[in-house]
Amino acid sequence: MAVTHSFDALVLGGGAAGLMCAIAAGKRGRRVAVLERADKLGKKILISGGGRCNFTNIHCRPEDFLSSNPHFAKSALARYTPADFIALVEKHHIPYHEKTLGQLFCDRSARDILGMLEGECRDANVSIFLNTKVQEAVRDTDFVVRASNGEFRAPALVVATGGLSIPKIGATSFGYGLARQFGLKIRDPWPGLVPLVLNEEDQARYCDLTGVSAEVIASCDGQQFREKMLITHRGLSGPAILQISSYWKKPQEVVIDLAPGLEVTAAFRDPKTPRQPSTLHAELRKFLPNRFADRWLELHGPSSVRNKDLDSLECQTHTWTITPAGTEGYEKAEVTAGGIDTAELSAKTMESREVPGLFFIGEVVDVTGHLGGFNFQWAWASGAAAGRAV
Repeated sequence: MAVTHSFDALVLGGGAAGLMCAIAAGKRGRRVAVLERADKLGKKILISGGGRCNFTNIHCRPEDFLSSNPHFAKSALARYTPADFIALVEKHHIPYHEKTLGQLFCDRSARDILGMLEGECRDANVSIFLNTKVQEAVRDTDFVVRASNGEFRAPALVVATGGLSIPKIGATSFGYGLARQFGLKIRDPWPGLVPLVLNEEDQARYCDLTGVSAEVIASCDGQQFREKMLITHRGLSGPAILQISSYWKKPQEVVIDLAPGLEVTAAFRDPKTPRQPSTLHAELRKFLPNRFADRWLELHGPSSVRNKDLDSLECQTHTWTITPAGTEGYEKAEVTAGGIDTAELSAKTMESREVPGLFFIGEVVDVTGHLGGFNFQWAWASGAAAGRAV
């Protein structure tokens, strides 16, 4: 007969949001169990930021998040800030540094962050159950979770099972299924922060330049990001492209400014500059990587260097318009956009409005951060909000 374990709160998922929730609840004297289906905690924490874990962003604002309700994240983000998480990191003497645009990374390894969270769980008397595959979760007087290694009961159930991104480390649709089972609405998920795949024609034109990168402004759907773009063997990646990908939906166009704030044909406006097509190569190479500049002129170069031809080249360089064939999908997506409809949840506690005691936090909710530590900050903030409420 299966062993039954009783707790005050059960947290499904031992990632960033789940662990933060368990710590906050445990510190309030709640008896908390974290049920994790993998053989270790925090797999996504360990691979994040190239193994260095971009654990927050000091410039975190509600505008850095994508949601069907742009106001939903404000309450949790205001009540657990980057400064709160940094204080925890400093309490554990973890060395860290700021990279570009307010992104904070560990000096050594993401293991430092996971070790800190595990230590905080121990101090808060949180029980951790690894290799615990949940078969079903039902509700009688309490929530009853049946797993391969026993039965767990509690009046509060927190779902922190993440999204669909990176299935090779165990991502599943479990959280969405559970939400539907309890009658909550889902906003259709899609891969976010993901490389774009070019159509065949554009692949033939550009993809032999794999590895070439340039600073650009990528725009789509009223959003724009100025960061690096990288050409890959199937399309485009790099921070600017990953950022805009969260807003892109087929068959929209993405417009790329290859020379932000610069006038690439300026030299030709000077009467002293010789107006020869060969001079164009030298000029464009000042703004773009050599191979890309040469290819750009091969494809878009003017037949002459008259003013109207130069105007056309200038315009094209600032409005390179591509229609992606798709994305690299959940395998390469850093996050899952969409998820549990925020209209179903309390913005203050993350508790279901219709099912008392049922909470959803982290990536499974329809709140998606920009690249650069914002998704971790949402995990910490939503986890803390639920942990203070269970």
